[in-house]
Amino acid sequence: MTDAEEPFDVPITDSIDLHAFRPADVRAVVEEYLAEAHKRGFRVVRLIHGKGVGVQREIVRKVLSETDFVKGFKNAPEFSGSWGATIAELDV
Repeated sequence: MTDAEEPFDVPITDSIDLHAFRPADVRAVVEEYLAEAHKRGFRVVRLIHGKGVGVQREIVRKVLSETDFVKGFKNAPEFSGSWGATIAELDV
């Protein structure tokens, strides 16, 4: 394992930018992030996946649709990322 592959802590806030993660890690990162955000009592979170061709967005939305405590999700408002970010409402 190289230094670049070492695990690192990500601060848990109401938003996460997935650009910092390898595409192969996005699913696991989103699952962990949602679990921590839910545990901390966040009602709404924003997942920034970028616009691109939509691969990251589809991964994010697949995880959201499979997560029991996610009440719903949608594109972020225009000035919060638009279709390059997803807003999810969590059950608390």
